[in-house]
Amino acid sequence: MGDWLLIDGETHSPIRLLDRASLFKRPAPGDERRLQLIAANVDTLFIVTSCNQDFNVARLERYLVLAREVGVHPVVVLTKIDLADDVGTFIEAARALQPDLEVEPVNGRDAGSLAGLAARCGPGQTVALLGSSGVGKSTLVNSLRGSDSIATQAVREADGKGRHTTTVREMHRLEGGGWLVDTPGMRELRLTEATTGLAEVFDDIVAMTLECRYTNCTHEAEPDCAVRAALRDGTLDPARLGRWRKLSAEDNEGTGTAGARRTRAATRPGKRK
Repeated sequence: MGDWLLIDGETHSPIRLLDRASLFKRPAPGDERRLQLIAANVDTLFIVTSCNQDFNVARLERYLVLAREVGVHPVVVLTKIDLADDVGTFIEAARALQPDLEVEPVNGRDAGSLAGLAARCGPGQTVALLGSSGVGKSTLVNSLRGSDSIATQAVREADGKGRHTTTVREMHRLEGGGWLVDTPGMRELRLTEATTGLAEVFDDIVAMTLECRYTNCTHEAEPDCAVRAALRDGTLDPARLGRWRKLSAEDNEGTGTAGARRTRAATRPGKRK
Protein backbone atom coordinates (compact mmCIF):
# COMPACT_ATOMS: atom_id res chain seq x y z
CA MET A 1 0.00 0.00 0.00
CA GLY A 2 1.27 3.45 -0.92
CA ASP A 3 3.21 2.80 -4.13
CA TRP A 4 3.09 5.50 -6.81
CA LEU A 5 2.48 4.45 -10.41
CA LEU A 6 3.62 6.67 -13.27
CA ILE A 7 0.91 6.84 -15.96
CA ASP A 8 1.09 8.21 -19.51
CA GLY A 9 -0.82 11.50 -19.60
CA GLU A 10 -2.38 10.81 -23.00
CA THR A 11 -3.03 7.08 -23.11
CA HIS A 12 -3.40 6.57 -19.36
CA SER A 13 -1.28 3.46 -19.75
CA PRO A 14 0.95 2.51 -16.81
CA ILE A 15 4.64 3.21 -17.38
CA ARG A 16 6.43 2.10 -14.21
CA LEU A 17 6.34 2.09 -10.45
CA LEU A 18 8.29 4.97 -8.92
CA ASP A 19 11.12 4.17 -6.53
CA ARG A 20 10.01 3.96 -2.92
CA ALA A 21 11.07 6.80 -0.64
CA SER A 22 10.31 4.75 2.48
CA LEU A 23 8.98 1.33 3.40
CA PHE A 24 7.53 -0.21 6.55
CA LYS A 25 7.77 -4.00 6.51
CA ARG A 26 7.70 -6.98 8.85
CA PRO A 27 8.14 -10.76 8.78
CA ALA A 28 4.99 -12.38 7.41
CA PRO A 29 2.72 -13.79 10.13
CA GLY A 30 3.26 -17.53 10.41
CA ASP A 31 6.31 -17.52 8.14
CA GLU A 32 9.22 -15.32 9.21
CA ARG A 33 11.14 -16.37 6.11
CA ARG A 34 8.96 -14.04 4.05
CA LEU A 35 8.54 -10.27 4.33
CA GLN A 36 5.18 -8.53 4.36
CA LEU A 37 5.14 -4.98 3.02
CA ILE A 38 2.94 -2.75 5.19
CA ALA A 39 3.15 0.81 3.83
CA ALA A 40 5.35 2.54 1.27
CA ASN A 41 6.22 6.19 0.57
CA VAL A 42 5.04 7.44 3.95
CA ASP A 43 6.22 11.02 4.53
CA THR A 44 4.95 11.57 8.08
CA LEU A 45 4.05 9.14 10.85
CA PHE A 46 1.39 10.23 13.34
CA ILE A 47 2.28 8.33 16.53
CA VAL A 48 -1.05 8.47 18.33
CA THR A 49 -1.50 8.06 22.08
CA SER A 50 -4.15 9.36 24.44
CA CYS A 51 -3.79 11.42 27.59
CA ASN A 52 -4.79 8.59 29.92
CA GLN A 53 -3.57 5.14 30.96
CA ASP A 54 -2.57 4.34 27.36
CA PHE A 55 0.37 6.79 27.49
CA ASN A 56 3.43 4.55 27.54
CA VAL A 57 6.99 5.85 27.11
CA ALA A 58 8.40 2.45 26.07
CA ARG A 59 5.81 2.06 23.31
CA LEU A 60 6.41 5.59 22.03
CA GLU A 61 10.18 5.02 21.93
CA ARG A 62 9.62 1.83 19.93
CA TYR A 63 7.49 3.70 17.39
CA LEU A 64 10.06 6.49 17.17
CA VAL A 65 12.81 3.96 16.42
CA LEU A 66 10.69 2.48 13.62
CA ALA A 67 10.08 5.93 12.12
CA ARG A 68 13.69 7.06 12.34
CA GLU A 69 14.96 3.80 10.84
CA VAL A 70 12.96 4.18 7.62
CA GLY A 71 13.52 7.95 7.40
CA VAL A 72 9.93 9.03 8.11
CA HIS A 73 9.20 12.22 10.04
CA PRO A 74 7.44 11.39 13.33
CA VAL A 75 4.82 13.52 15.08
CA VAL A 76 3.49 12.43 18.48
CA VAL A 77 -0.26 13.11 18.58
CA LEU A 78 -1.76 13.36 22.07
CA THR A 79 -5.50 12.74 21.86
CA LYS A 80 -8.39 13.18 24.29
CA ILE A 81 -6.98 16.37 25.80
CA ASP A 82 -10.56 17.40 26.57
CA LEU A 83 -10.80 14.49 29.03
CA ALA A 84 -7.44 14.94 30.77
CA ASP A 85 -6.97 16.80 34.05
CA ASP A 86 -3.34 17.75 33.39
CA VAL A 87 -2.46 17.77 29.69
CA GLY A 88 0.82 19.55 30.38
CA THR A 89 2.27 16.48 32.09
CA PHE A 90 1.71 14.36 28.98
CA ILE A 91 3.11 17.05 26.67
CA GLU A 92 6.25 17.38 28.80
CA ALA A 93 6.76 13.60 28.91
CA ALA A 94 6.36 13.30 25.14
CA ARG A 95 8.74 16.16 24.35
CA ALA A 96 11.35 14.62 26.64
CA LEU A 97 11.57 11.56 24.37
CA GLN A 98 13.77 13.33 21.82
CA PRO A 99 15.08 16.85 21.29
CA ASP A 100 12.97 18.86 18.83
CA LEU A 101 10.32 16.12 18.66
CA GLU A 102 7.04 17.50 17.36
CA VAL A 103 4.13 16.98 19.75
CA GLU A 104 0.53 17.85 18.83
CA PRO A 105 -2.10 17.80 21.61
CA VAL A 106 -5.55 17.52 20.02
CA ASN A 107 -9.22 16.94 20.58
CA GLY A 108 -10.04 14.53 17.79
CA ARG A 109 -13.63 15.74 17.51
CA ASP A 110 -12.69 19.43 17.18
CA ALA A 111 -11.70 20.36 13.62
CA GLY A 112 -10.01 23.53 14.82
CA SER A 113 -7.78 21.50 17.12
CA LEU A 114 -6.55 19.46 14.15
CA ALA A 115 -5.24 22.36 12.06
CA GLY A 116 -1.63 21.42 12.77
CA LEU A 117 -2.20 17.84 11.63
CA ALA A 118 -4.19 18.86 8.55
CA ALA A 119 -1.30 21.11 7.46
CA ARG A 120 0.89 18.00 7.21
CA CYS A 121 -1.60 16.27 4.91
CA GLY A 122 -1.17 18.57 1.91
CA PRO A 123 -0.84 17.70 -1.81
CA GLY A 124 1.44 14.74 -2.48
CA GLN A 125 1.87 13.93 1.21
CA THR A 126 1.23 10.46 2.63
CA VAL A 127 0.63 10.23 6.36
CA ALA A 128 0.34 6.98 8.33
CA LEU A 129 -1.28 6.44 11.73
CA LEU A 130 0.32 4.27 14.40
CA GLY A 131 -1.03 3.65 17.89
CA SER A 132 -2.73 1.12 20.11
CA SER A 133 -6.46 0.45 20.09
CA GLY A 134 -8.74 2.98 21.73
CA VAL A 135 -6.51 6.04 21.34
CA GLY A 136 -8.78 7.71 18.80
CA LYS A 137 -7.17 6.95 15.43
CA SER A 138 -10.52 6.35 13.71
CA THR A 139 -11.87 9.58 15.17
CA LEU A 140 -8.84 11.42 13.78
CA VAL A 141 -9.39 9.89 10.34
CA ASN A 142 -13.07 10.90 10.38
CA SER A 143 -12.27 14.46 11.41
CA LEU A 144 -9.45 14.91 8.89
CA ARG A 145 -11.71 13.52 6.14
CA GLY A 146 -14.68 15.60 7.24
CA SER A 147 -16.76 12.44 7.55
CA ASP A 148 -18.03 10.03 10.20
CA SER A 149 -18.17 6.99 7.93
CA ILE A 150 -15.53 5.05 9.89
CA ALA A 151 -16.80 3.24 12.97
CA THR A 152 -15.42 4.20 16.36
CA GLN A 153 -15.68 2.34 19.65
CA ALA A 154 -15.55 3.35 23.28
CA VAL A 155 -12.73 2.35 25.60
CA ARG A 156 -13.01 0.54 28.92
CA GLU A 157 -13.06 2.99 31.81
CA ALA A 158 -11.03 0.67 34.05
CA ASP A 159 -7.84 0.68 31.98
CA GLY A 160 -8.49 3.06 29.08
CA LYS A 161 -8.07 0.25 26.52
CA GLY A 162 -10.23 -0.24 23.47
CA ARG A 163 -10.96 -2.82 20.82
CA HIS A 164 -9.42 -2.75 17.34
CA THR A 165 -11.70 -0.74 15.07
CA THR A 166 -9.52 -0.89 11.95
CA THR A 167 -9.18 -4.52 10.83
CA VAL A 168 -8.24 -4.02 7.16
CA ARG A 169 -5.81 -1.76 5.35
CA GLU A 170 -7.34 1.55 4.37
CA MET A 171 -5.97 4.52 2.42
CA HIS A 172 -8.05 7.69 2.53
CA ARG A 173 -7.89 10.57 0.06
CA LEU A 174 -8.11 13.93 1.81
CA GLU A 175 -9.59 17.12 0.41
CA GLY A 176 -6.26 18.89 0.83
CA GLY A 177 -4.64 16.52 -1.65
CA GLY A 178 -2.90 14.20 0.80
CA TRP A 179 -3.37 10.55 1.67
CA LEU A 180 -3.99 9.01 5.08
CA VAL A 181 -2.94 5.39 5.69
CA ASP A 182 -4.56 3.38 8.48
CA THR A 183 -3.49 -0.24 8.65
CA PRO A 184 -3.63 -2.72 11.55
CA GLY A 185 -0.29 -4.16 10.42
CA MET A 186 1.50 -1.05 11.68
CA ARG A 187 0.68 -1.97 15.28
CA GLU A 188 2.56 -5.26 15.04
CA LEU A 189 5.85 -4.02 13.59
CA ARG A 190 8.94 -5.45 15.31
CA LEU A 191 12.45 -4.09 15.27
CA THR A 192 14.62 -5.62 12.56
CA GLU A 193 17.86 -4.06 11.32
CA ALA A 194 17.01 -0.86 13.18
CA THR A 195 20.51 0.17 14.28
CA THR A 196 20.14 3.66 12.84
CA GLY A 197 16.77 4.24 14.47
CA LEU A 198 18.04 3.07 17.86
CA ALA A 199 21.09 5.32 17.58
CA GLU A 200 18.91 8.35 16.86
CA VAL A 201 16.31 7.79 19.58
CA PHE A 202 18.87 6.73 22.21
CA ASP A 203 21.71 8.96 21.03
CA ASP A 204 22.61 9.89 24.62
CA ILE A 205 23.25 6.27 25.59
CA VAL A 206 25.08 5.48 22.35
CA ALA A 207 27.38 8.46 22.98
CA MET A 208 28.13 7.11 26.47
CA THR A 209 29.04 3.67 25.11
CA LEU A 210 31.72 5.30 22.97
CA GLU A 211 33.38 6.62 26.12
CA CYS A 212 33.74 3.17 27.72
CA ARG A 213 37.27 1.78 28.01
CA TYR A 214 36.36 -1.40 26.14
CA THR A 215 34.63 -1.36 22.76
CA ASN A 216 32.77 -4.56 23.66
CA CYS A 217 31.71 -3.30 27.09
CA THR A 218 28.52 -4.92 28.34
CA HIS A 219 27.97 -2.11 30.89
CA GLU A 220 27.63 -4.66 33.66
CA ALA A 221 30.91 -4.98 35.58
CA GLU A 222 33.73 -3.69 33.38
CA PRO A 223 36.01 -0.95 34.75
CA ASP A 224 35.79 2.59 33.38
CA CYS A 225 32.29 2.03 31.99
CA ALA A 226 30.78 5.40 31.05
CA VAL A 227 27.23 4.02 31.17
CA ARG A 228 27.56 2.76 34.74
CA ALA A 229 29.21 6.03 35.71
CA ALA A 230 26.19 7.92 34.35
CA LEU A 231 23.89 5.68 36.39
CA ARG A 232 25.88 6.41 39.54
CA ASP A 233 25.86 10.18 39.11
CA GLY A 234 22.18 10.26 38.13
CA THR A 235 22.61 11.59 34.57
CA LEU A 236 21.12 8.40 33.09
CA ASP A 237 17.72 7.04 34.09
CA PRO A 238 17.97 3.28 34.83
CA ALA A 239 14.52 2.78 33.27
CA ARG A 240 15.66 4.38 30.00
CA LEU A 241 18.75 2.18 29.94
CA GLY A 242 16.53 -0.84 30.47
CA ARG A 243 14.30 0.14 27.56
CA TRP A 244 17.36 0.60 25.31
CA ARG A 245 18.66 -2.83 26.28
CA LYS A 246 15.29 -4.45 25.57
CA LEU A 247 14.88 -2.84 22.14
CA SER A 248 18.51 -3.55 21.24
CA ALA A 249 18.04 -7.22 22.13
CA GLU A 250 14.88 -7.39 20.03
CA ASP A 251 16.69 -5.75 17.13
CA ASN A 252 19.62 -8.17 17.41
CA GLU A 253 17.23 -11.11 17.35
CA GLY A 254 15.25 -9.72 14.43
CA THR A 255 18.39 -8.85 12.49
CA GLY A 256 19.71 -12.38 12.97
CA THR A 257 16.43 -13.80 11.66
CA ALA A 258 16.54 -11.44 8.66
CA GLY A 259 20.13 -12.47 7.90
CA ALA A 260 19.22 -16.14 8.05
CA ARG A 261 16.26 -15.47 5.74
CA ARG A 262 18.52 -13.83 3.16
CA THR A 263 21.01 -16.69 3.39
CA ARG A 264 18.29 -19.27 2.77
CA ALA A 265 17.00 -17.25 -0.19
CA ALA A 266 20.48 -16.97 -1.68
CA THR A 267 21.18 -20.69 -1.38
CA ARG A 268 17.75 -21.88 -2.52
CA PRO A 269 18.03 -23.83 -5.81
CA GLY A 270 16.61 -22.02 -8.82
CA LYS A 271 13.61 -23.30 -10.68
CA ARG A 272 14.27 -25.68 -13.56
CA LYS A 273 13.54 -24.29 -16.97
